[in-house]
Amino acid sequence: MTTAVPTRPAPTASAPPPARERPPRSERRAGVLLSAPFLVIYLLFLVGPLLVGVVLSFFNTTTVKDGLGDWVGLSNYSEVVGDPLFWDAMWHSVLFTLLTTPPLVVLALAVAVLAARMPRGRTFYRLAFFAPYVVPSSVVALIFLWMYTPQIGLLPKLFGAVGLPVPDFIGSTAGGWTAVTLMTLWWTFGFNFVLYTAAIQDVPPEVYEAAAIDGAGPWQQIRHITVPLLGRTTSLVLILQILASLKVFDQIYLLLAGGPSQSTRPVIEYIYDTGFTSYRGGYGAAATMVYFVIIVAVSAAWYGLRRRASGSAA
Repeated sequence: MTTAVPTRPAPTASAPPPARERPPRSERRAGVLLSAPFLVIYLLFLVGPLLVGVVLSFFNTTTVKDGLGDWVGLSNYSEVVGDPLFWDAMWHSVLFTLLTTPPLVVLALAVAVLAARMPRGRTFYRLAFFAPYVVPSSVVALIFLWMYTPQIGLLPKLFGAVGLPVPDFIGSTAGGWTAVTLMTLWWTFGFNFVLYTAAIQDVPPEVYEAAAIDGAGPWQQIRHITVPLLGRTTSLVLILQILASLKVFDQIYLLLAGGPSQSTRPVIEYIYDTGFTSYRGGYGAAATMVYFVIIVAVSAAWYGLRRRASGSAA
């Protein structure tokens, strides 16, 4: 007696994924109309000035006379690259980034985690930490200038009251960097705090409940749950903070004016001085383009690193 051996059905080719349907013409038209205001503003105030700057960088343009001036080709760029004052100013921007980025990221994360775990008054703490960010830079500079002024400032009087040597926040390079760093930490801390607060709210509470049932304490929950789950937010905060710090101008210009002896002058203030104080518009445009390329290179390098890390993690 023979038994029939069941045979497997022949494999069939998998059906190709359905093609994405093209939205109707009315929806496409509505999308263009809704995005038109942003596109117009973007072209007028971002792309337009960028193109004008590129054109000006090839001419010996001056800001006190009409017209582009004489064609100089790449001589403005070669002068910028060979100018030690430009690279000194670039180093000052990098130094400011190194001084402000780590504390602004770490403190924002720590305070956001602590504020999220407060049993009462969360709204008050979030408002209090974010409020300085909306204060104009000129007002912040005046407040801290009053605090740092020798003999009459709040901080010099506090140092003198406890018998400590009074630091020169305005007249020395080290004191100037300390002054502008403290001012920046207080002023811009709230933006990163809000980003972390929004990310913490997206963490499911069930994760913490399960960890508490397993015996994890608050510190273990923060270390093994909160911080790892905020990795993408930390990456975003870090690159945004780096780019924002590299573009520093307001607080240093208003508080120190790049002094003493240009020892704290950032690259944007250097561009401002050459373009509007020395009236060398073409040279200032070339310096702006060089600085723009550096910023784009930093952004592209960070994007490449993040993409490689995401690929290796997958």
